[in-house]
Amino acid sequence: MLVGIGFKLLSVLAFSAMVTAVKFLGDTVPVGQIVFFRAVVGLIPIAIMIQWQHTWSSALKTKRPFSHAGRALIGATAMTLWFLALARLPLPDATAISFAQPLMTTALAVVLLGEVVRLYRWSAILIGFVGVLIVLAPNLGLLGAVGDDTRMLGALFAFGSACFMALAQVFVRQMITTETTTAIVFYFSALTAVFSLATAPFGWVLPDAGTLGLLVFVGLLGGVGQIALTHSYRFAPASVVAPFDYTAMIFAVLIGLWLFDEVPTPLVLVGSVLVVGAGLFVIYREHVIGIRREDAKSARTPS
Repeated sequence: MLVGIGFKLLSVLAFSAMVTAVKFLGDTVPVGQIVFFRAVVGLIPIAIMIQWQHTWSSALKTKRPFSHAGRALIGATAMTLWFLALARLPLPDATAISFAQPLMTTALAVVLLGEVVRLYRWSAILIGFVGVLIVLAPNLGLLGAVGDDTRMLGALFAFGSACFMALAQVFVRQMITTETTTAIVFYFSALTAVFSLATAPFGWVLPDAGTLGLLVFVGLLGGVGQIALTHSYRFAPASVVAPFDYTAMIFAVLIGLWLFDEVPTPLVLVGSVLVVGAGLFVIYREHVIGIRREDAKSARTPS
């Protein structure tokens, strides 16, 4: 179990370093070009993992190619919006807004998958969204804050990214019934690279050595983070490792202070506490419900 937690923390650290590199790239590189490097270079560590596990047959085998295409399109949109947000918002603000994703995943699962969510989790989701609104408000020029078009766009991009990430997670929940994890990860990166390549005629730039290094860094870290995330769920239950997602907020605050002189406001901190608390409660409730389902299955299974 400790190995699973270690892999989860490694994935959070890798993704935190990745978003830091994306912030440094800022507006100097078109977002479609950043997404392309994230996807195509990210395939390298993924391909190494597949080769090491000798699972090319399962990675390429699929019964639902159109589902992979839909998931990749949704995921690529989420990634694009996320990178646009990072260029316009302080890292703690963007990270806090992104934590709306697991709350929206639970809500969307009710609508799209017919999952049953009862009062406890609905209450947590509502509290979490109040936290998101608290973080969004000053960035949207509300609660007495001075309006700023750049930050307003960044906040909307971050919230839109969380919505698309939640939708992508619902797709994955449907796909895992027939598709392997390696297939989902491989086709997502490969198809995202194809989709983002279509933006090349719209102003890609010729990067200098430093910029090219950052672009490659983004891709490698994204691939390593994806591998570590996958392995974390091999060595520990989801209910154990999922709460460690929220360590990203600690990294975001430290990186923001250290590299970008970004000091989180009291509203951001209050909103983050509400969002993180609500997310942890939802994870706990899903863990409890999962245990009850397993107990019910055991009770129905003939000895």
